[in-house]
Amino acid sequence: MPLNAQIDLMSETPKIYCSDAVEWRVSDTLEAYPDAASYMERRAKAIAANEAAEQIWLLEHPPLYSAGTSAKAADLVEPDRFDVFETGRGGQYTYHGPGQRVGYVMLDLRKRGRDVAAFVRGLEQWIIDTLAEFDVTAERRCGRVGVWVIMPGGGEAKIAAIGVRLKKWVSFHGISINLNPDLSHFGGIVPCGIQEHGVTSLQDLGKNVSMEDLDKALKSNFEKTFAPTQ
Repeated sequence: MPLNAQIDLMSETPKIYCSDAVEWRVSDTLEAYPDAASYMERRAKAIAANEAAEQIWLLEHPPLYSAGTSAKAADLVEPDRFDVFETGRGGQYTYHGPGQRVGYVMLDLRKRGRDVAAFVRGLEQWIIDTLAEFDVTAERRCGRVGVWVIMPGGGEAKIAAIGVRLKKWVSFHGISINLNPDLSHFGGIVPCGIQEHGVTSLQDLGKNVSMEDLDKALKSNFEKTFAPTQ
């Protein structure tokens, strides 16, 4: 089924697109974090059992903080500001909320090399290629997972975060790209445990990009890094 083919399901069900073996799910409403986490667990288990296709799920969450396996209590600066969820993904504290595109990446690494470091680099490259379509030069940083940009006034800031978990070589959780979230909401945490650098967004960089534009770029760049499996 071609990438832009849509399967019409119940009206409250997210849109589903298929690209070869990888299915794309797109939610148009805010998804509760516990429900999303439960869904990813079930889907990853089904993929590992060869009972479901790989899937990329694009969505937004209500404002919340999530804690990865390396999160430090001191980095939760305002614990009562938003709901806080413990997760099994890698990384530290991060913020999710409206205006941020979250991409949950449920891929079978048994078919993709069984190399976790290469997988994370692939996620970074996917984001870098996607942002390049909007004339944003994004970069990796040694020792800092995620994607960074040099700010117009100097210094650098994080525009996208990465945190993944694997079970039986199937990934879940994934990436988040700041399109136009309320950046002040990051003030309740030390994002990813890094105090010396801030966060930014496409809007903060003066880019007038819609969520639909961003989704289109994510889809078109995905297979540059993650080729279809046989």
